[in-house]
Amino acid sequence: MRRYGLYDATRGLMTAAAVGIAGLLLWVAAQVGQQSTARFWEEMGIVAAAGLVLALLPALGGWTNGLRLRVSPGTFVLGFVPTLVLVGWILMATQPGTGWHEGRLVTWSHDLGVMGVVHSLGLWHGVLAFGFGAVLGMSLDSVPAVEPAGAVVVDRARERQTQRVRPVDATAADEPLTAERDAAPTTGPDTVPVGPATRRDPAQYDE
Repeated sequence: MRRYGLYDATRGLMTAAAVGIAGLLLWVAAQVGQQSTARFWEEMGIVAAAGLVLALLPALGGWTNGLRLRVSPGTFVLGFVPTLVLVGWILMATQPGTGWHEGRLVTWSHDLGVMGVVHSLGLWHGVLAFGFGAVLGMSLDSVPAVEPAGAVVVDRARERQTQRVRPVDATAADEPLTAERDAAPTTGPDTVPVGPATRRDPAQYDE
């Protein structure tokens, strides 16, 4: 528990900040209104940004603790792309007035027999836009910053190659031989020191 204390605290603070920012964006969206097609899309864009902030800031909390952000390909393709198609279809088919491709999508919905579902879900414009932004934020996650296995293999091979071609210091190689030569005793022929001959007195022989 202790090793995750800083991470949990940072993630909690980032989540609280995300909730505050998302709430502020929803308030701004309510001030824009849906009196026209342009205002409708402006409001939906702000609501989607609120959902994005709520999903993204906790991941940024992990990034500040040494993790790295990445786009999850599986989440993006299998989660975000279908959400983009469905939410875009419903919002465009139920937008106020005669907006961009509104008539075409209404016709396609009638032909497919799904106009009743599209109309029912279209009553929750804000929820759809908020969920769209949240799913976009979920496509990003934070993972440990670990070097790829290939980089480690290359580094180890490079290290072995460096050790193999490392130059040999001739002075360092000769140091053991020099030490042995200095420590060995100097041998030579055995000699006996002889002092000067002592001259005897001839009177001693007469005795």
